[in-house]
Amino acid sequence: MQTLQFHRSAVVSAVLLTAVAGRGGEQDSGRGGGPAAAAVPAAEAAVPRAIPADLVDSEGNYEPIPLETDTVVRVQIFLDEHNHGPGNIDGKLGEFGKKAASVYNQIRGIPKGNYAKLMAEAAAKVSEPYTTYTVVEGDGTFVTPSLPTKPQLQVKAKYMGYRSLVEFVAERYHTSEEFLQALNKSKLYGLKAGSVVKVPNVTPFKIEDLPKHKKFEKDDLLSKRAVVVDIAARVAVFFDEANKPFASFPITPGKPKFIQFGEWKVTNMVSTPEFRWDKSMLEQGKRSEEAYQLPLGPNSPVGIIWTGTSRSGIGLHGTASPHSIGRSESAGCIRFANWDAVRLPELIRPGARVVIR
Repeated sequence: MQTLQFHRSAVVSAVLLTAVAGRGGEQDSGRGGGPAAAAVPAAEAAVPRAIPADLVDSEGNYEPIPLETDTVVRVQIFLDEHNHGPGNIDGKLGEFGKKAASVYNQIRGIPKGNYAKLMAEAAAKVSEPYTTYTVVEGDGTFVTPSLPTKPQLQVKAKYMGYRSLVEFVAERYHTSEEFLQALNKSKLYGLKAGSVVKVPNVTPFKIEDLPKHKKFEKDDLLSKRAVVVDIAARVAVFFDEANKPFASFPITPGKPKFIQFGEWKVTNMVSTPEFRWDKSMLEQGKRSEEAYQLPLGPNSPVGIIWTGTSRSGIGLHGTASPHSIGRSESAGCIRFANWDAVRLPELIRPGARVVIR
């Protein structure tokens, strides 16, 4: 059986090896030359420190993870359930699966390259890597099969839903349409109420339970936390109130011309946001009068949740394209897959620190 050897890369090292430097007192020039936003004074809180070094062993001194699909799916599900997003659950432990596994191990002080415990825990907790989902009548309310791709047409839609039930089921179970089709040995065309689909056995993202326009307020505990966004590694690492890392997720960062490294705070958080699509803002960072107010929905450019920051125009949010997470650049914000973004209110709240580095 083939096994996966973990090799250190500059990208993996970037997210974990360097201490998060405080930038107290710096002034941000503002997105695209806009109004300046003051950085958070370093004295307000201790700076989160990096996780210890030496996260992987390229010499195979410890137990590597087998490349067998079901084993990888178990590991991906286990990591996902412990708030270490591996990207799409698809039986392929790619870049973000490797990072999630490494972060999980380091936080727990497990020696570099030793994935025996992770695999044993995954096997014990995820005895069955697959389950089935039966499509119900109400699922269709979240589908907008004729949703246009251009904003000037999208603005006329009542809801920016999934374009098919296959897309709905894929996002629900943190996977891709391609992996669902491979699992079911079918293109899955013509899904309808009563159709049964084989899916990864992960806690589903239930969009029907998502409250509409809910504002998430400050919290005595969660507002003391921090999220460190590592642009080079394309990973967000979350630190608890004691500055200890406890969660990580893959992200798509903003374009280099919009990125301003520094420290800010979460200022607001709301579910099912509408989105003001402004070509000038997206391409040049300058607000214009020619814009479209797009309706809410999972295929909104900001997905199912918006987390605003004190950095003008920049937020953490969901996406209409989970397959592009980590693999393309957003206009300026920090994008998460919707199934990861929906967890943000349980990880941080307004007042929490946002460090972009």
